Amino acid sequence: MRNDINSKIKLLEREITDTSKDLVILNERYVTKMGYHIYHNFEIKSDLSSVYNAIALPEELVKWWPLKCSGLPKEGEVYNFNFTDDYNWYAKVKSCKRDHHIHYKMTASDADWNPTTFGLDLLEKPKSVLVKFWHKDWPNDNDHYKKSSFCWALLLNGLKNYVEKGIVIPFEERS
Repeated sequence: MRNDINSKIKLLEREITDTSKDLVILNERYVTKMGYHIYHNFEIKSDLSSVYNAIALPEELVKWWPLKCSGLPKEGEVYNFNFTDDYNWYAKVKSCKRDHHIHYKMTASDADWNPTTFGLDLLEKPKSVLVKFWHKDWPNDNDHYKKSSFCWALLLNGLKNYVEKGIVIPFEERS
């Protein structure tokens, strides 16, 4: 029985690529770190390129999310998401592929957001684009996490309305 458990642990170790970040040792066993995650899936009635541009280009992002934005949709590039002088945040592009996805790793924000990564994955459908949004590795299931989940739902609805109907909600009214 013990050998069976050890062989399963070794198999898991091979499947995990970055043990220094993804594992902790608990009672001599490897256990994956668990954070809290936010997920929202929805469809936008538009073409793939328009949706990708809205989630990746700074001049489009400001139509539904931050007040000001800069950055390039290229792996390793840094985005500035400016909401106010007090909320002037930065993220690095962890992964992106035109008309497919963009993933951001927060690098300078606040204590709750700093360890997180968020992304939008796109899947073309016959008359729409399925958007799979995720925001992973929140350290706590606290009020900020819960409010952010609610705000993401509102903001992503703003993204949908912007791409489908050209509606831009003034920044002060976004959440």
